[in-house]
Amino acid sequence: MWTFVVALSVVAQVNLADGGVDEPAPLDGGPQSTQAEDKRLEAANAAALVGGAVTAADAYDLSGYVEAFYQWNFNDPSNGITAWRGFDNRHNTFTVGNAVVDLQWDYENVVGRVALQVGHTPSSYYLAEPGLSGAAGVNASNVELWKYVQQGFVGYRFPVGRGLLVQAGLFLSPIGPEGIAVRDNWNWSRSTLFFALPYYHTGLRASASLTERWAVTLAAYNGWNSVVDNNGEKSFSVQATWAVPEKLALSFLYFGGVERPRGAVEGRAWRHLGDAHVTWFVTKAVALLGHVSGGFEANALGLAAWAGASLSARLEVRKWLFLAVRGDALHERVPSGGSPIFFGLPFVGSGTATVDVRPHPRVSFRLEYRRDQASTPIYFRGQVDGDGQATPWVPSRAAQDTLTLGATTWF
Repeated sequence: MWTFVVALSVVAQVNLADGGVDEPAPLDGGPQSTQAEDKRLEAANAAALVGGAVTAADAYDLSGYVEAFYQWNFNDPSNGITAWRGFDNRHNTFTVGNAVVDLQWDYENVVGRVALQVGHTPSSYYLAEPGLSGAAGVNASNVELWKYVQQGFVGYRFPVGRGLLVQAGLFLSPIGPEGIAVRDNWNWSRSTLFFALPYYHTGLRASASLTERWAVTLAAYNGWNSVVDNNGEKSFSVQATWAVPEKLALSFLYFGGVERPRGAVEGRAWRHLGDAHVTWFVTKAVALLGHVSGGFEANALGLAAWAGASLSARLEVRKWLFLAVRGDALHERVPSGGSPIFFGLPFVGSGTATVDVRPHPRVSFRLEYRRDQASTPIYFRGQVDGDGQATPWVPSRAAQDTLTLGATTWF
């Protein structure tokens, strides 16, 4: 019997200054909004995917962003690695996290998007991508082939009901409210859940607005983090959303499918994932966010399961100054002899505090302190045993503390 961790993520934003807020553009690009946080959250929802036909004047949108940072890990590991953080993972070095160019089009109900990226974030982003060998006249498929593509899809909006948008290609995962771009989040680093859960899916999805506030998306994918499938089964998801702009947004998602590769000792077990987040804009300046996620896989070795969530808060001191804090936790159960889905530990969590300074509506400087904690040693400290090649690095600490100074700008 295992303990099912249930946590609540609360994000509060309080405006102590008069006037509106200049916020970054949502992940889907386009003009800025004085309430970009609701736009960011809606970008992960089915309602935002449906939209409507646009005129030739704004049919095409070119955008982009750059992220760079310096980080100090107080464990001072000799290998320079801040472990299990995904995208801000290098100690005592200036690093270009990601540089992205994003082209979107929406004209006469024909839609498409190509977002290209380069930096160390894409390599972490694609770490789980299956490596498949090629043959005569057939290329191999692996992380090196795909890591420069963040998104790439095409679609058409059918005149059915309020609009039926059908798209095919490579998409950012709809699971959870956080985005891959730092500008769209309140902290510099992403939560433990974001790092653990899927980043992208490849397949087909259909989104429809049922009413003015309700929308639904049905999708069929290769699976978790796989541009090219590594087994014979497909995965499926359904997401329902309800939103009142600048007031309340709800998202409920189920994702299921066989995710283990061919030949896995766990067999062909179906993995179930449930995810929900709610955002309540109490006033124009105050917002609350809750996010929970969990699932299970009854495989040949037993029951694999997990659950987790985060807790956050944000304070707008001035139009150009924001303070944010976040706590998160993830619990996982792994059957004896099986491979973990995520960390394979009873507990992994973190606490984060961020100062966000915005001297310009499209520039963000962030100073962030974060502490990671695990139930067993998975982090590095001091002189690290191993060489990372012939001999794996040997973790020696169950916690790590970091201070990160980052900057991002976008157009």
